[in-house]
Amino acid sequence: MDTVVFLFPQINFSAPKEEAYFKMLGETELRASRMKDGNSRNKDKEKDKKSRLSLLLARSGSHENVSPEKNPPVKTNNIPPEVALRWSDSFEDLLGHPDGVEAFTKFLRTQFSEENIEFWMACEDYKTTESATKLQSKAKQMYAVFIDAEAPKEINIDHSTKQTIQKNIAQPTQSCFDAAQSKIYTLMKKDCYPRFLASDIYLALTKRKGPVVMTRRRSRSFVFSERGEATTPWL
Repeated sequence: MDTVVFLFPQINFSAPKEEAYFKMLGETELRASRMKDGNSRNKDKEKDKKSRLSLLLARSGSHENVSPEKNPPVKTNNIPPEVALRWSDSFEDLLGHPDGVEAFTKFLRTQFSEENIEFWMACEDYKTTESATKLQSKAKQMYAVFIDAEAPKEINIDHSTKQTIQKNIAQPTQSCFDAAQSKIYTLMKKDCYPRFLASDIYLALTKRKGPVVMTRRRSRSFVFSERGEATTPWL
């Protein structure tokens, strides 16, 4: 006697054909719907993964407050005006002070260009990495966050520099991102830094109502006043 195998044991075949058919069809559609939902969730996870990569970079080094979500507002009460005024001496002085970096980062957010300072800081951290394993991991993360064409915080560098980085991260060294970092540094110094000194953010820190004029001493014989006038210190 032949053995009959039922592919759909959950269906009552003694019921009318129409009822059995629609029950089978409904379960098939349910399985298809579940598969579709699963694929959709996987795509959403991939999108979320890229957006979280910037946070991974921040956690990997000492600059863990780079991201907008974690970086608190600059507390002007804690920064003496005379300290903030020294940041106008040079861009190097600004980046050499933690509060200066924080204030500059806040300004760049208002300009929708915070990726520049974040990339520069990530490069500073990257160059201090000695472990070959960590170096490779950080290089891939930085490429995904700042260099790739679909990077969530893509920096503005030329195609040739991007290609060189893509080639070098296969066997990364501490100098992989030096060329790109130099270009971004120059961009910030020549374009962003002067606008920062004239911004409300910086003026609030210095307790001034107008743009701060460079106060660096040019010689012992004279200094520049706030108005930009040359005066002798003994008069």
